[in-house]
Amino acid sequence: MFYKKINLELIVPADEADGVIGELGVALDRMEERYTLFGGGTETVLVDHSGSRRKSALSHTVAAGKTALGAVKLARDRVTSAMHLVI
Repeated sequence: MFYKKINLELIVPADEADGVIGELGVALDRMEERYTLFGGGTETVLVDHSGSRRKSALSHTVAAGKTALGAVKLARDRVTSAMHLVI
């Protein structure tokens, strides 16, 4: 039988960490009622976080799509202008 190890990393403000850990414990208890879980634990480490969130892959994809759309519209406008000059 094969198993999968699931790692989860969250960064939360230090003053909210105890509440988040408590709710994660409750959620894991509920999951143990439905699924077979082995091992696990909660580890907390104090980190210095700049506060700025990194962009997700989805937001990078959306931004790239908007850039590509802008380039296509600009190309269309230039081709239309060139055709008007030729005609």
